[in-house]
Amino acid sequence: MNQIYNPIVYKGHFMKKRIIYTLLLSILGLNLLLGTQIYLGQAQAAGREDVYANMEVFTRVLELVRQNYVDGGKVSYEDLVNGALKGMINTLDPHSEFMDARKFDDLRKDTSGEFGGVGIVVSLRDNAITVVAPMDDSPGAKAGIAAGDRIVKIDGQNTDKITLNDAVSKLRGKPGSKVTISIMRSSFQKPKDLVLERAIIKVSTVRDLNGRGEYPLGADKTGYVRISSFGENTDVDLEKALQKLEVQGMQSLVIDLRDNPGGLLDQAVKVSEKFLPKGQLVVSTEGRTAIERSQHKAAGNSHRRLPIAILVNEGSASASEIVAGCLQDLKRAVLIGEKTFGKGSVQSILPLKDGAALRLTTAKYYTPSHREIHGKGILPDTVVPMSPELERDIALKRTTGGIESLDENERERVRNARDVQLDRALEVLKAMGKVAAK
Repeated sequence: MNQIYNPIVYKGHFMKKRIIYTLLLSILGLNLLLGTQIYLGQAQAAGREDVYANMEVFTRVLELVRQNYVDGGKVSYEDLVNGALKGMINTLDPHSEFMDARKFDDLRKDTSGEFGGVGIVVSLRDNAITVVAPMDDSPGAKAGIAAGDRIVKIDGQNTDKITLNDAVSKLRGKPGSKVTISIMRSSFQKPKDLVLERAIIKVSTVRDLNGRGEYPLGADKTGYVRISSFGENTDVDLEKALQKLEVQGMQSLVIDLRDNPGGLLDQAVKVSEKFLPKGQLVVSTEGRTAIERSQHKAAGNSHRRLPIAILVNEGSASASEIVAGCLQDLKRAVLIGEKTFGKGSVQSILPLKDGAALRLTTAKYYTPSHREIHGKGILPDTVVPMSPELERDIALKRTTGGIESLDENERERVRNARDVQLDRALEVLKAMGKVAAK
């Protein structure tokens, strides 16, 4: 039988084969593409953790810069490596930094109690250089700088273009030299320029209500101590103050931690343990390594059992938050004021050669009830808000020479300013005393 050529059947057969070939090619291409992407992804993931491959890239870039950068005086190996280290650490968080020998020496002076500068503690908040607290009797405090002020310029340079560490370096300098800063606060219509003369900042960390070391008893035999920061001798200075108050018959105590930017962890523990039984947990730290996971407990054999009120505000940070959070958790103190700053991370100092060092965030603090401080802060038992203007007036009132730095109209207002947070603390302690008497 002769086969009859049917063009319609032939064409349909051809079209089926063409569709099948197209599908096969598409599937093969898709598999090839996916396989390539998976391989590249695996290679890139491996490359991110390959120390040798990444160090090779670093050294190649280092040599390219050395050989080709237009200004040869800026490309010594030391300058380039130091710059790379600073950049690397600055990408981690605002509190970590690579410190050259000069900066490391500045840090040691900070904790020993003496350094040169304008006397304000700053941090990075909402990407702005923000005042945590002015230090007592410092040029910054006398000029009326208050916690929460944003520093928008230093010597005419916008601070949004510099790092926190660079800002600190610019604020410090030789005693007697001057620096111009522009500050902004919520009540300002525009930034205010202040010319500050740098001075030797001597930090006396424990004082009485009048900024001295006399420690007179107040009404109802209530003592008052203000801890401005936690330095090497804070626990010793506090012990001397408490003994002076106890000789006078102190029956309750106000500890003022407002505008206290923190300091040394061991000092926060030693201050807390004066009011706690031996063995009581004060603070724990948690980090990636076993050495950073620790518990710090009270070591003293005797402790004060008197009622305590602690004053805090948004300038209370770090070590001051440890003390406040611990004594609040353990019902040893009533917290009064405003929510604290929320800086609860541990910076370890890792010395390097030639006097340099790393200040590296290695852990976070937790209160005895395992409350996280960092980014959260400590909420007082009794919230008593104060306006920035009243906070400024109270700070000037308790700062030696603060009132004298004002014109006559402002002096009268500052003299009459009432510390509503302290007043509330005294009321609470008085009520607690009545309850205890009953």
